[in-house]
Amino acid sequence: MKTAVYTPRAPKPAGPYSQACIAGGFVFVSGQGPVDPASGQTQQAGIRADTQLICENIKTILESAGSSLRQVVKVTVYLSDINEWAAMNEVYATYFGGDQSPARTTIQSAALPRGFRVEMDCIAYR
Repeated sequence: MKTAVYTPRAPKPAGPYSQACIAGGFVFVSGQGPVDPASGQTQQAGIRADTQLICENIKTILESAGSSLRQVVKVTVYLSDINEWAAMNEVYATYFGGDQSPARTTIQSAALPRGFRVEMDCIAYR
């Protein structure tokens, strides 16, 4: 059995998918880009600010699903320019750093939806 997650404190999905799904004790968060939850507009304030907004949105979704950033076991990061990896990583580490860091994959994508420079999805337990 799975349960869709929706919170009005995070960006609305732009298509036929949920913000996250709960299944088998895990929370699967859909790809999140730098979207302001209040306006629904894409933020394009640079890789650091975009990464911070994404992490805050993921945090909100996880908390609404009964989980947290500390319970994340896997993150996938998509960058439109791999040369922004170091700057993204600096901000990422403030949310997911330490001895309990989740597994992670980072890839460069030729293009991301809505002109995003960075997008992330994750899996957490609850």
